[in-house]
This record gives sequence, structure tokens and C-alpha cells, in this order.
Amino acid sequence: MNIDAQAFKSAQRQQWDASAAGWNAHSAPIRAWLATATDAMLEMAAIQPGSRVLDVAAGAGDQTLDIARRVGPQGFVLATDLSPAILVLAKENAARAGFAHVATQVADGEQLPVDDASFDAAICRLGLMFFPAPLCGLREMHRALRTGGGVCTLVFSRPEKNPCIAMLMATALKHAGLPPRDPYQIGGLLSLGKPGLADELFNAAGFHDVATTTLDAPFKLPSVKHYLDFVRSSASPIQQILGRLEPAAAEAAWADIEQRLAMFTTADGWVGPNELLLTAARR
Repeated sequence: MNIDAQAFKSAQRQQWDASAAGWNAHSAPIRAWLATATDAMLEMAAIQPGSRVLDVAAGAGDQTLDIARRVGPQGFVLATDLSPAILVLAKENAARAGFAHVATQVADGEQLPVDDASFDAAICRLGLMFFPAPLCGLREMHRALRTGGGVCTLVFSRPEKNPCIAMLMATALKHAGLPPRDPYQIGGLLSLGKPGLADELFNAAGFHDVATTTLDAPFKLPSVKHYLDFVRSSASPIQQILGRLEPAAAEAAWADIEQRLAMFTTADGWVGPNELLLTAARR
């Protein structure tokens, strides 16, 4: 499928600007959900004390703070994102944590305004799948890294391993009167989940020692309502689809989604299955 990349990015920027506060407000459950994956990502990127690290599509900067702790005051972290509004929050969060060695810069991940070979490591947590041209993003990370520098990205895997996302999308499209979509559609939540695709893109970008690891990452929340509150406050594709409907129709869709996702309710709360892909490599 061909898309207008600039229009796509403009829409993404607007959506994340509008959702920045809501995403930041959910930092605690997001952090708990992705804690194991984030630790693994930083290990696989070989981030060390004193490293200069590029954090692409950093969002509100939860993982940026983890990087800052790991590199220490002798290191440096540059957090970039397409959304100016969400980077304001990342900057505030870093300042609140006392990390003077964190900087932020509004940037298109496919055209990074950084010097060649200026970083020791690069990471991208749940961002690369939203790029209309992820290979361009990987080539930019490759350019930014010194020889031997490490990189690691985190994305969602296959639809059958991420049933909540698949269910959300299918139900939203049905209520919007739209046909089913290819789950691997460019720029979507699962766009890089096809087996072997991440490795293929990393190799094409010029990286070596490419390896992808799968990781179970169930999203544990008190109830399905808490999950939908998270989805509705983020710039997710589901929110974008249902946001075009009349209020009554949109609420009917959300009620249907809630009923379907209730199947993941357990005695200990709501537990949504997710599988993530960690792809690591060297420059």
C-alpha cells in the first residue's frame, strides 16, 4: 500500500500532540508493562556508563530516564520525537529526575538532525512500527552510530500473539463501516511483526550481528476499563478510527470493544496478552 508519507507524519504529529498529556499520565502502568522489555533493550544495545545514547521516538521519555540512570552524569542522552508536545513532557520528566545530561529535540526519525558517528548506542521503544519508511529510520540510526555501536528496537510481533490489538482494530473498523485491514499495514501497530521482517530491514540498513528475540509482555491492569482508558488517551489507530464517528456511535463501539476484551479478565485483574520483538545489532 502506498501512502502519502508527509500527510501521514503530519497526522501522527497532531495526534500525539493531542494525546501527550494522556500518555504521560499513564506512565506508571506503561512502565510496569514494559519494564522487563526495556531492561532487555538497554542490555542488548550495550548501553554502558558514560555512553552517548540516541533515543528515537522517545515519547514522554520513560525509557529515557532509564538510559540516563544507566549512562550516569558522564554520559549523554538525546531524546527525539516527532511530537513537540510530548517532548515538552519528556524534558520536564528528565528535569524533575535531576538528569542534566538529557537533551530533547523535535525530529523526524527518518531524517535525524544529528552528526554521523556521534552516538555509542541507539534505541527505539514502540516507535519504529509507526514509521512510514522504517528502513529509512534504521539507516539514520546506522548513520548516527560510531563503528561498533549497538542498536535495539522494540515492536509488537504477530497479530495472533497480540489479540487485544487485533480485536481492537477489527471491532473499530466494523463500527466505522470500514473493511478489514492487512494487520501488517505500513505505519500500524503490528506493521513490523511479520516473522523475519525486522532482521531483513536491519541487514538492509547496513547493520551486522542482527538478532531478534521474542518476549511475552502481558499488560496487567485492575480491569478492562483501565485498559480502554489507556487506549483512549493515546494516539492509537483505534482512537483515530473511532474519533471520526458521531459520539453515540463511538460510544457504542467502545462498549462493544469493552465487552469483547472482558474475556481477558482474571481473578487477579485484567491481563492482556502481548508479544514483543527485540531486534539488536551492531554498526
